Amino acid sequence: MKKLLALALAAVMALGCGAALADTLIQGIDPEYNPFSYMGPDGEYTGFDIEIAKAACEVAGLDYEVFPVNWDTKEVQLDAHECDVIWSGMTIKQAMIDNGYVISAPYYDSTQVLVVKADSGIKSSADLAGKIVAVQLGTSGEDLLNGELADLTATFQELVTTENFLTAFTNLEGNAVDAVFVDLPVAEKYLSEHEGLTILPEELGKEQYGMLFRAEDQELCDRIEAAVQTLVENGTYAEIAAKYPKIVDNLLFLKAE
Repeated sequence: MKKLLALALAAVMALGCGAALADTLIQGIDPEYNPFSYMGPDGEYTGFDIEIAKAACEVAGLDYEVFPVNWDTKEVQLDAHECDVIWSGMTIKQAMIDNGYVISAPYYDSTQVLVVKADSGIKSSADLAGKIVAVQLGTSGEDLLNGELADLTATFQELVTTENFLTAFTNLEGNAVDAVFVDLPVAEKYLSEHEGLTILPEELGKEQYGMLFRAEDQELCDRIEAAVQTLVENGTYAEIAAKYPKIVDNLLFLKAE
């Protein structure tokens, strides 16, 4: 009986190791975070982070899947193993470190800006007193407006939270809000495709993007980081980045070259 129990335990442990060393990487993304992750005109998800993830999986010998997450509950979905990594223009937050998550080295420098209608007469954040401002749930922008920039937020008539940036911009264009607080690369990409909006000349929060893994997945993080480094060294990283010219200057791995 003891021998049978030992064999059963060994089988369970072997299955557990197999799960830990899965041969598929599931990338959790914000599906509307252009240019890092979004749905292309062909109905397939694409973007800088997605292209890099796919290429890294090829180098690492991993199959690849993409999984759209609810950005406000991304950590919950990661912990539930609905995906293996949150990799989608994700700001590295101290709370993530404090909660024990494994986080990659930062790969992108970003900042937060305010977008308004070009003819609104709003020239700075001071002009938003008594106005309605929108921000996406679960973002560093929401954290800033409720934290470091709380004094600014207190001047607003209302701070509206939306599930994604597209809804926030739609509300702005429909006059439901007066401004959108958003990451600069997303703002620049959106404005390149939509007229009548402008970015206020203020940078209200500097931040860096990274990849988020579960606490027990340091080995997976190391494996993906090594694969990305290979892409940097063989020129593939720069080739992919060239497709997204508005973000190239802030990609840290290219600055290091």
